[in-house]
Formats: sequence, C-alpha cells, structure tokens
Amino acid sequence: MSAAPQFPPGFLWGAATSAYQVEGSPLADGAGPCNWHRFSHTPGRTVDGDTGDVACDHYRRYPQDIALMRELGLNAYRFSLAWSRLLPNGTGEVNAAGITHYSRMIDQLLEHGIEPFVTLYHWDLPAALEDRGGWAAPESVDWFRDYARVCFRAFDGRVRRWATLNEPWVVTDAGYLHGVHAPGSTSPREAALASANLLRAHGAAVEAYREVGGHEIGLVVNLEPKDAASDAPDDVAAAERSDVYMNRQYLDPVFFGHYPEGFAEMFGNEWPHGGDLDLGAVRAPLDFLGINYYRRGVMTRDDERPVERAGHVPVPESDYTDLDWEIFPAALTRTLTWVKQRYGDIPLYITENGAAFDDPPHVEGESVDDPLRADYLRSHLLAAHEAIERGVDLRGYFVWSLLDNFEWAQGYSKRFGIVHVDFDTQRRTIKDSGRFYASVVRSNGAALSEG
Repeated sequence: MSAAPQFPPGFLWGAATSAYQVEGSPLADGAGPCNWHRFSHTPGRTVDGDTGDVACDHYRRYPQDIALMRELGLNAYRFSLAWSRLLPNGTGEVNAAGITHYSRMIDQLLEHGIEPFVTLYHWDLPAALEDRGGWAAPESVDWFRDYARVCFRAFDGRVRRWATLNEPWVVTDAGYLHGVHAPGSTSPREAALASANLLRAHGAAVEAYREVGGHEIGLVVNLEPKDAASDAPDDVAAAERSDVYMNRQYLDPVFFGHYPEGFAEMFGNEWPHGGDLDLGAVRAPLDFLGINYYRRGVMTRDDERPVERAGHVPVPESDYTDLDWEIFPAALTRTLTWVKQRYGDIPLYITENGAAFDDPPHVEGESVDDPLRADYLRSHLLAAHEAIERGVDLRGYFVWSLLDNFEWAQGYSKRFGIVHVDFDTQRRTIKDSGRFYASVVRSNGAALSEG
C-alpha cells in the first residue's frame, strides 16, 4: 500500500479570483471604467448580455468571502487589483478610495492567516488607456510601470508575492487577434504589438520592483502541452506551431532573452518589429513562475485560424468539462516537468486549475453535489504531487475559482467555483468539491488517498 501523498512544508493552499470577475461595483468610490466594463456592455459580446456590474459583489462582501476562505482552511488567496480603481484614468492621479479598499482587504486576509498573492493585471485595462491604443501602444510599457509602482508603494511588505501579468497569451490571442475578449480587435498586427508590449511591460514592472520591493515577483502564464492529432506532417507541424505560439511565446523571451525560432515568421508581414525585438529588461530574473493549467491541446492544421494555423480536435475516449476542455490530468505533470527541463529549477506555483460543470443556479439546503469537480481536483492534485516527486519545485496550488463568477464572454453561464453563488441573492454555499478541497488542505494532501 503506497503512502498517503504529502506536499512540502509551507505549501500554499489557495483559491484564485480576478477583480472584474468577482468584485462588481465597477465604478464605485471614484473608480474609472475598464475595457471589460465597456466590452460587456456592448450588445452581442457576452452570453445573455451579462456584465460585471454586480458579479459576486466581492467588492462589498469580501469580509464574508474571507470568512469562507478561513472555513475552507486556505492559507493563501490569489486575487488581482483593478487598475482603474487605483488610477481611474490609467495614469496620473491616484484614487485614495481604491488604495483604502485593497489595503483593508489585505489587512483582513493577514489577520486571518491568509497570504495575499496579488496579480497586477488580470485583463481589465482602464478604458482611458484603451482609448490611447491599449496594449498596442508603445506607451503601454510606461503606463504599466507607473501603475506597478503605485501598487508596490501602497502594499509591498504586506504583499510578499506579486505577479505582473495573468496569461498574456489570452490577452493578445482572444482580445487582439480573435476579438472574443476586450478590446475586441481582430488585427494580427495589433496582436503582435500587444504581445511585445506586454512582455516589455512585464520586464519594466520587475525592474521597478527591484528598486523598491523586498519580496518576490513573477509572471503567470497558461500552458497546454500540444500533441498532434495524427502522424500526418501537417498535424505534426500544427502541434509544433501551437506550442511555439502558446507555450513558448512568452517564456522563451523571459528566460532566454529571445523569441522561439519561427515565431515572428508566423505573423508574416504583420510582424512589426523587423525581425527579432530588443527585449532588454524582459529577461530580468523572476522569483517564481505561475502556471495556469486546464487542458492539453490535440492539434490539427487549420488555416482558418490566423497566425497559429492550428485548431483543437476532440478525443473521442476522453471526458470534457462544460467548456469542452479535455480532462487530462497527466498533462499537468507533463507541463510542470517540461518547465523544469526547459527553463530550470525556478520555483513554480499552480496559480489556476479547475473545471466548469453544470451546477444549478439556485441551491436548497447547505450543500451542492458536484462529484465531477471533486474528481477533477483529486486527479489534478495527484498529478501535481507526481511532479513534485519527479523533482519539480512546486510551492503552491490555487484552485480556480473560489467563487462562481463572471466567466468573461461566457457571462454567468459557466460555473468554476468551489463555492456556489446564487447570482439573484448573492447567497454563498460551499460545494462538496470545496469540502473535499478543505480536507486536502487540512491534511496537506493525505486526503487525496482516501475514498
């Protein structure tokens, strides 16, 4: 009989959210609008026209939600700051009420023994900056550096772990290339500009932190191992392109100081930089890397998809979540070990991992039966533990998400939370998956061998 899994001492057990997805009250207390506020209020952009106007009302109910975290036994909470709460115009005057809000929330987390793990940018760019070109504008690097400095001055010390960006690949691919996220652009040239500027902004923020901060700063990326749908050369080449485009586009510059081979050529004449780009501070050393993992990609050639020219194909024998994402926990082990092998022994955190399943909109009683999500968490946590046994320096796990929330263009139609939210009443109910996760947290992993 094998021993029960045990995670390393001091392992961070957390849950994650992002500002626009949970806070609501987007214009309260002097905040300016963000691009997602504008995007979600544009007809046809989200399922059922849903917006983040109320979301989970976390802006006002965070004390209740921190109490839920404490009940679950969490020792860390990953959340993002809303840039336009702190700088309503994106630059210039600081909104004192925004500083006060996050300061109180951070203090309350610390009082409950929960470490704040803060993301500076989780997709909600101030609308005033979108009007000035957004991430496609070269000035965006300076905008982000200045915003980061405001945050570091206000919260560093109490916040010991910072992430610069969340999933820059999604920002560019969904927001600037395919137009399904804010700002809704479909321009390969803008996507290329945004990609480069996000990298440079990340590097600028790391440099700014080294000037004033005394703790840790890193980057969060979403990774998908890529397999070819067949042995056909077109499919093999599609999987390679997809790997370059998604997994190596940001990490190779950060760790090696250059783009992966073939990346610029994927954009053809739309690549605006005349070949490789002087990445400068992009290679500033990180203290950790955050990895968001949801699925692997089984890829085939698809010339209808710009730049990547590759698309996912279903695997008949596999199970899928409500977002049609394949459930494949072995690929999480593969992802973590690949990062170690390619980029070295940098400390890693799983900053997002979770699944959308069809939970009811309303709950009677004190529980929600969601066995599929509990099984998903068990299998992926075991996969994470396997990576640790293979020598990966994994230091924490954050389930996505603490709460059912505004799932971007999907609105409220997809539920990821380990805590159910009735969006009509804002009633919270811990799901059975949340109770299961709490047992894993309490036992530092040993409960994964039970049941």
